[in-house]
Amino acid sequence: MDKLRIDKWLWAARFFKTRSLACQAVDGGRVKLNGDRAKPSKEVRAGDRILLHIGEFEWDVTVCGLSDRRGPAEVARTLYDEDESSRQRREERVAERRLCHNPAAELKGRPTKRDRRLIHRFTHE
Repeated sequence: MDKLRIDKWLWAARFFKTRSLACQAVDGGRVKLNGDRAKPSKEVRAGDRILLHIGEFEWDVTVCGLSDRRGPAEVARTLYDEDESSRQRREERVAERRLCHNPAAELKGRPTKRDRRLIHRFTHE
């Protein structure tokens, strides 16, 4: 096999859990193949460069192998080679997330009457 659909490759390389999620990401412009936007049916070859945005993370990978089957994570990691600067940026983002406290994590459901009064006092004075 010398070429494979990009959505199928992203699924096999375990970037996305399903092929439909991979298709949505490609259609949404979060995946670039060799610097250009691609369609889900665009074919990937070994040596192609893929820039991928998943959530707040950015992956810059080079395609090393092709597989149309989704295998174990160890096998999936052999399908691509991540750029060192991309890996470093991603690890920095993970470290920042661990250090920073997310204030919205404590919010559960609707505000109480007391919370609503505090919000109103803060925004209207």
